[in-house]
Amino acid sequence: MGLEEYKGVFVFAQQVDNILNGVAFELLGKGKELAGNLNTEVTAVLLGSGIRDLADKLAEYGADKVIVVDDPELKEYKTEPYAHALASVINEYKPEIVLVGATAIGRDLGPTVSARVKTGLTADCTVLEIGDFPLVAKEGEEQLHNQLLMTRPAFGGNTIATIACPYNRPQMATVRPGVMQKIAPITGAKANVIEFNPGFTPDNRYVEILNVVKAVKNTANIMEAKILVSGGRGVGSKENFKLLDDLAEVLGGTVSCSRAVVENGWQPQDLQVGQTGKTVRPQIYFAIGISGAIQHVAGMEEADLIVAINKDEDAPIFDVADYGLVGDLNKIVPALTVALKSEMGK
Repeated sequence: MGLEEYKGVFVFAQQVDNILNGVAFELLGKGKELAGNLNTEVTAVLLGSGIRDLADKLAEYGADKVIVVDDPELKEYKTEPYAHALASVINEYKPEIVLVGATAIGRDLGPTVSARVKTGLTADCTVLEIGDFPLVAKEGEEQLHNQLLMTRPAFGGNTIATIACPYNRPQMATVRPGVMQKIAPITGAKANVIEFNPGFTPDNRYVEILNVVKAVKNTANIMEAKILVSGGRGVGSKENFKLLDDLAEVLGGTVSCSRAVVENGWQPQDLQVGQTGKTVRPQIYFAIGISGAIQHVAGMEEADLIVAINKDEDAPIFDVADYGLVGDLNKIVPALTVALKSEMGK
């Protein structure tokens, strides 16, 4: 493989029902940064049916070009036609880097495509940067430059691994939603659109969608919240989450939780923060009764301000907190709620 043939950063711009997933904008932001380091361009790859009108939105969030594959076979997500489309784009345009959101769709599509284009894939990345590999030069071993260094939690979150793909292209990674930051939109930007269609021949690997059932959820989207009041096992019970609900109401925030809370059935999984939940980046994050296991911290450490309340002064959460209160949350949280309510005139 002639690695020098591969240029550019490509981002899979996921859409469902002609609505772009927010992770597409986040990946374009990171893609723009990586492309700048490599002196190249960032290209969005848009797959679907009747989706050309979405191209300008991708340009607003940093896409220098948008490759559009528009075909009736891509109306709903199906593994085979989508994998065929994205793999064909990669084989035709030879990008150096391909980024895919680690959504339900991306986690299915990314590995399938990487196998077809005969390259590796690093899943659930939390950090992406351009650098040297190996990280430390070793005598007698060539150190390669301008490599995509992909960092992700490993061994259940107990360690962090930095992975490279130095001898194959493209370098592919899936990235969890909420990890990267989108750029401020460029109002009025117009997309440089490239239309491409590899052709689709349905075969026995094409599934037939008989029915699509859409469930309406009343659960708040914690990834969009500016203030999160998050509870852990230390809250004690489902009923005791009323203390967190009251605090969140005063602050105009949203309640979230740790994995232990979900496993105990106190809160729904949609509110879980952490490696096996959602990655959040609020302005303020209250960690109440949360010990601070690395799996949880991986999902909230990028919050602008972290306030921890825990009776254990040695809890790991205090290592990442900006402010920490050691004591009984059953006394501290109601007192804090009353004080804030008085201060804010509620």
